[in-house]
Amino acid sequence: MSDSQDAEKSGRVASRPRRRPRGPRPEAVPTAVGTACTLIGLLNIVFPRIRYSRVHALADVLPGAVSSLAAAASIVVGLLLLMLAHGLKRRKRRAWVAAVGLLPVGAAAQLLYRHSICGTVLSLVLLGVMIRYRKEFAALPDPRSRWMALANFVVLGAVSVGIGLLIVRADPDDVVGRPSFGQQLDHVLWGLIGFEGPVGYRDGADYTVGYSLGALGLLTVATTAYLAFRPEHPAARLTAQDEERLRELLAAHGRRDSLGHFALRRDKGVVFSPSGKAAVCYRVVSGVMLASGDPVGDVEAWPGAIARFMEEARAHSWTPAVMGCSETGGEVWTRETGLDALELGDEAIVDVADFTLSGRAMRNVRQMVKRIERAGYETRVRRAADLSEEELAAIRKAAADWRGTDTERGFSMALGRIGDPADGDSVIATAHKAPEEGAAPGPYGDLKAVLHFVPWGRDGMSLDLMRRDRSADPGMNELLIVASLQAAGGLGVTRVSLNFAMFRSALARGEKLGAGPVLRGWRALLVFLSRWFQIESLYKFNAKFQPRWEPRFVVFRHTRDLPRIGLAAMQAEGFVSLALPRLLRRGRRAEPRPCAHQSGATAHGHLEQAA
Repeated sequence: MSDSQDAEKSGRVASRPRRRPRGPRPEAVPTAVGTACTLIGLLNIVFPRIRYSRVHALADVLPGAVSSLAAAASIVVGLLLLMLAHGLKRRKRRAWVAAVGLLPVGAAAQLLYRHSICGTVLSLVLLGVMIRYRKEFAALPDPRSRWMALANFVVLGAVSVGIGLLIVRADPDDVVGRPSFGQQLDHVLWGLIGFEGPVGYRDGADYTVGYSLGALGLLTVATTAYLAFRPEHPAARLTAQDEERLRELLAAHGRRDSLGHFALRRDKGVVFSPSGKAAVCYRVVSGVMLASGDPVGDVEAWPGAIARFMEEARAHSWTPAVMGCSETGGEVWTRETGLDALELGDEAIVDVADFTLSGRAMRNVRQMVKRIERAGYETRVRRAADLSEEELAAIRKAAADWRGTDTERGFSMALGRIGDPADGDSVIATAHKAPEEGAAPGPYGDLKAVLHFVPWGRDGMSLDLMRRDRSADPGMNELLIVASLQAAGGLGVTRVSLNFAMFRSALARGEKLGAGPVLRGWRALLVFLSRWFQIESLYKFNAKFQPRWEPRFVVFRHTRDLPRIGLAAMQAEGFVSLALPRLLRRGRRAEPRPCAHQSGATAHGHLEQAA
């Protein structure tokens, strides 16, 4: 046994006698420092200038330009401290370095312009605390891209205009006349680029306003330029070597988890256990390190991969989370990390040997399939390796054109590609209908619908994508699922994983006789939300095929993290997009995007095609 295996095993055994705490305690110092930084930033921006104070006489001795520059510095430092507060709460080292450099400047501005001894002392106290606890701020930077420069320019530019209007109106007694809002806005816009505007001032106030507006404009331009020209730190991507190692693990242990093959998405990063016998795949979205499914590989080596995952999350101060793990996976995650778990829904799995169209329960599906077959549709279920490149190209193009949304959807239960040479074991089911006599063939010939399954070990397959021509008859998905189940035996497949139904158990129990008021109320809320997310529709669609249900869980650190994890999951699944507008993306090479599949979010994409 190798040293890494010994270390992994000994670490696992040592952790069993004592239970770890229910999640790491929050870092009190970085959180407090971030909050204090926010308050001091607001003080620098909005706190009024004290006209009469003990330092007022000292300030009057200084040249007028010093007071004007101090006013501009106070506003700029305040804005920058507000921008850095979130990074300080996340223990980011670069945010700490920037804040330590800004706080003395802010303290001087508080003293020279606002004459605030309290603000000066607070800034210096915070500076001392940050230096005292500097070791707490060691988190590495996040993955980033240059499109953030545009977001910074738009957001900070809007904030600068708003603050500029407040500066122009701050002291009406020093304004000449009564300028209109349009004139005030013109003065702000001209001031941001360093020119005088139409508003006049008395007693030298124009210098203070001019310096302040110029500083805001300079801040907007400088931060935008920094974000645009800094070295790009790309998000993690699966390398060819990582993919090869994952395929070896799946070949040996892929039968255990139906979602294992989705670890091969090439827009995920991966961490391996010390022995290399297990791995956790993830993507970082909005500061959340989002893993999907169970770890890949030997269950005995999972703790080592999970430990590496948590180390990476701590090093970058990312929020760790797992979407869609099995009950076994959830138990290992919670035991090894102290995280908590919540049931997210159920995965529909059909055992091929038990599937039949006979019986009362299958009558609706049976009738629909027979009706579609009488309409002239035929089906073909084949391994991807058995299709020609021309057929695969046509299927890929049809699937892209039939997508019901502007962006692809899917992450935890989607592969993001069709017909890759490395995925020859995937199964593709297609529906075909010859054009009527005298009618011109469609752009894809007789192809009317596509289902794509990825391997689940050597004897299973997991649904990845469902697309259909919207001009085709309803029921294409039911037809192809039935055809796939009937052809599965000939392909050596004994079990098929279908869609994932969010909160399935609540929907099922809530409609039963004797359900309590809380359960009924929860079910009513889910039914209401189904108008947008089709939660109930997906559950009923899956239930048509009489599957067995396997629960899936979300693993998280604190309950307060759930909204943030939910937003990150919706971004990863493609329901929320923070990318550049389409017009601004022209000429950029498209990143590989996922395809719709089984999660509660991606299920919506499936049923759009089934509607």
